[in-house]
Amino acid sequence: MKIAIYARVSTEDQHPEKQEQALREYCKRNNHIIYSSYTDIISGTKESRPEFNRLLKDMRLYRFKGVVVTKLDRIGRSLSHLLSIFDEFKKKSVHFIATTQNIDTTTATGTLLFQIMGAFAEFERNIISERTKEGLVNAKNVGKRGKDKRPRKKRGVLRKPVYL
Repeated sequence: MKIAIYARVSTEDQHPEKQEQALREYCKRNNHIIYSSYTDIISGTKESRPEFNRLLKDMRLYRFKGVVVTKLDRIGRSLSHLLSIFDEFKKKSVHFIATTQNIDTTTATGTLLFQIMGAFAEFERNIISERTKEGLVNAKNVGKRGKDKRPRKKRGVLRKPVYL
């Protein structure tokens, strides 16, 4: 079967090469032909990711018959997003395989496991978010200040009024 490999990490500090190597070995063991490898360095909460978008474009052109990832949460963290992707895979007859979780949507059991794991991935993401927010509130209550997520955008330069 012709396969697309997808690897994703959330930050620049992480390295997707290990995922990609494991996926290539999986494909070799199972006699899959690798069509292409797609790698993103971006949060799984983002629905739009450059390489993932390219993967979807190639899938819509029927360039491969399966997508292989190491874990379900590499595709996404939102259950609704995962289910919409899964639905599109199904409509295009594209199989989904998560190697470390033994998810293979060519079977009814694999489909059920996919849906359960998707719910857990979303739950995990929500728990992390709740803990982060609680930590910031607790820090603020003891006089500490949480680190801003990103630098504030500079707005236009304010000009002093000119009086004539």
